[in-house]
Amino acid sequence: MIFRTATRADLPAVLALLADEEQVVDPASVVVGEAHERAFAAIASDVRNEMLVLTDGAAGGEEAVLGCLQLTYVPGLGQRGQERALMEAVRVRADRRGEGLGAELVRLAVERARGRGCGLVQLTSAKRRTAAHRFYERLGFARSHEGFKLRLEP
Repeated sequence: MIFRTATRADLPAVLALLADEEQVVDPASVVVGEAHERAFAAIASDVRNEMLVLTDGAAGGEEAVLGCLQLTYVPGLGQRGQERALMEAVRVRADRRGEGLGAELVRLAVERARGRGCGLVQLTSAKRRTAAHRFYERLGFARSHEGFKLRLEP
C-alpha cells in the first residue's frame, strides 16, 4: 500500500469513491466537471489542504485508489494556538472494506497531522452513517460535540 498526496490523475477515482459508499463505481464512468477541476486545483495549491489517497501500489500505470480523505489544517487560538486538522471525505472502496484499510488510512492521516504539530484531529460524519461512527470510535475518536450545518444554495 502507498499513502500519498493525490494527483490530478487520481481525481476520477476519488470522485468514484465519493459517488457511492455502498458499491464500487468505475472511475472511467465518472464525469469530472469544471467545478471538480477548480476544487482539486484549489486543494492542491493550498498549503492548508491535502487530498490524500491510499493505493494498492501496483506498477505500470495500473495503480488502484483504494481510499481517500481530505485534511484541512485550521489555525486557531484554542488548543494553545496549535492548528487542528479537519478530516473530511473519508472513503474506502466498497469491495475492500473489512481489510483494515480504513484504519490504516486514518492512522496515517493522524500521524501526518501530528507531524505538522496539530493539537487535535476532528471530523464530522452524517448521522445516518452509524457503521462509520462505530469505526471512528474504535479508532479513539470521541463524540464530543454536536455539529450543525447550514446549506447555502446559489
